[in-house]
Amino acid sequence: MRNAAICWTNSKMWFLKRAAMHLIQQDQKLDTVFKNQGATGSTFEFSADSSRDPEKIIAEPQSDSLEEGLDPSPEGNLIYSISDRPPWYLCILLGFQHYILAFGGILAIPLILAEPLCIKENNAAKSQLISTIFFVSGLCTLLQTTLGTRLPILQGGTFTFITPTLAILALPKWRCPDSSADPQVNGTDPASLLVNEDELWKVRIREIQGAILVASLLQLVLGLSGLVGLVLKFIGPLAIAPTINLIGLSLFIQAGQKSGAHWGIAALTVCLIFLFSQYLSKVNLPLIAYKDKKWKVFQYPLFKLFSALFGMCGAWLLCFLLTYFNALPSSPSEYGYKARTDINLSAVKSAAWFYLPYPGQWGVPTVSMSSVLGMMAGVLASTMESIGDYYACARLSGAPPPPTHAINRGIAVEGVGCILAALWGSGNGTTSYSQNIAALGITRVGSRLVLQTAGLLMIILGLFGKFSAVFITIPEPVIGGMFLVMFGMVAAVGISNLQYVDLNSSRNLLILGFSTFSGLVLPTWFHSNPGMINTGVKELDQLIMILFTTHMFIGGFFGFVLDNTIPGTEEERGIKCWRKAVHKGPQMHTTDDSCYNLPFCTNFIARFRLLQRLPFLPSTATQELRTQM
Repeated sequence: MRNAAICWTNSKMWFLKRAAMHLIQQDQKLDTVFKNQGATGSTFEFSADSSRDPEKIIAEPQSDSLEEGLDPSPEGNLIYSISDRPPWYLCILLGFQHYILAFGGILAIPLILAEPLCIKENNAAKSQLISTIFFVSGLCTLLQTTLGTRLPILQGGTFTFITPTLAILALPKWRCPDSSADPQVNGTDPASLLVNEDELWKVRIREIQGAILVASLLQLVLGLSGLVGLVLKFIGPLAIAPTINLIGLSLFIQAGQKSGAHWGIAALTVCLIFLFSQYLSKVNLPLIAYKDKKWKVFQYPLFKLFSALFGMCGAWLLCFLLTYFNALPSSPSEYGYKARTDINLSAVKSAAWFYLPYPGQWGVPTVSMSSVLGMMAGVLASTMESIGDYYACARLSGAPPPPTHAINRGIAVEGVGCILAALWGSGNGTTSYSQNIAALGITRVGSRLVLQTAGLLMIILGLFGKFSAVFITIPEPVIGGMFLVMFGMVAAVGISNLQYVDLNSSRNLLILGFSTFSGLVLPTWFHSNPGMINTGVKELDQLIMILFTTHMFIGGFFGFVLDNTIPGTEEERGIKCWRKAVHKGPQMHTTDDSCYNLPFCTNFIARFRLLQRLPFLPSTATQELRTQM
């Protein structure tokens, strides 16, 4: 009976195909492929109860589309998940979008350090620093996405290193000399005796290089030894949620300052991003492509993929038109002046066409104990911030929560990245970028290959000073509008981790409220009262100041301590629900833990039990130490 049904259906489908071919052009093929879940070579697949009803035969055609590799699974509504490989042209466009999103944050670091490094008026030195930090950021992104956590996470300059850097350069011996004073008379400042103007700032950046170089060894040891992974066994949703939440909330000042330059332009940027990412997300545009020796028209979700880029470019274009027709104020003292696109045109003219950064380009780094201890606080804060970013990135890219070996390896690779940044002399370290993680949620593209392409673009474009300088002309309110959306997304991702927690429990509400509120109050007070900490040891003062002015460190610390010391059941804390979600694996995520394995050496590691004992390599032991968020 079953074989007869199959034969009858095959004959019926043959006649249907012949009829369809006569209704279309003679040279067009009927590209209908039927899925097979039964016997090999069968044209049809049977439903689960087909043995009881052989007449129910399911034939599911597969559409011929250029959107190869699209993930149809509903989890997170992702278009491309972490292991998918989008077409090369899409990787370039999406990678360029990540480059644009990180541009403002990375660019801000050398501009902030320009004055304490005594290069405020030295455009050539600033251009070299900008090229160096972009080059190193691209290199570290490739390392992290290939050998680190292997999550689609972008690496760039970190603001957690800015505070200790400014503290170091504020010491009397590193203060910039008075330009009006005679360098032969002013003998108190050793740098004032230097005749070469370049040496005036290079001696300072070498001090920063040495501090970052030695302090980053701590991050490397934490990752390679597995100490970070062991601690993560005790981290639950009540520790991760305030950490990630405060990453977004702590940046509201920067978003407000940039948006406040012109609230109308910032609001337009926000509206355009919402328009493209939400209201037009299901609108597909017809595009033409050449495939199989034919020109074909296919529908493509262009607005969904490039929502942030379209929103930024739309507002940028409006600012250009307003500047061209002189509709914006021309005086720096007037409101709305910073919305002009011609403010930083001089930077484009003065930038070099080509510059190749190399290790030791500023000289041999110098090391002092006080600078190293102060920078270690920045390393610890950056480590805590990156751990929270790993969880957020995994959630938005369709990957399961990162296992312990991936966390260990990611922190170790970030330590290597900071060492490379110190050797190249970017004046900063590297860390995970929260705004680019938020872009994964907006564009719904979590492919690792896209971020690797972004790393290559950062390296290549970092060599061309003129090209990078063009984006300096992006008005501040446009950047502020993007920050309003991106940082809000990061904060929301932190809140989403509370889905596993019993929010009817007064214990959990107390921990969550106190850790989040303390993460806002304490850093604000320490920033407002910088001279209140005076232990008599400058290095200790710097350490306390840096830790207590880092929002996500305060929130994560209190959440971690209180969640592990106040009695509570695993169901109440959300640990049990989280473990169930982890064990569900592919039912909850678009991929499994294999996305965290190192490329090309999985079988090699499995052959040697000694390698499996290393805490930063995948093994049975490390799989049992799954991080519990």
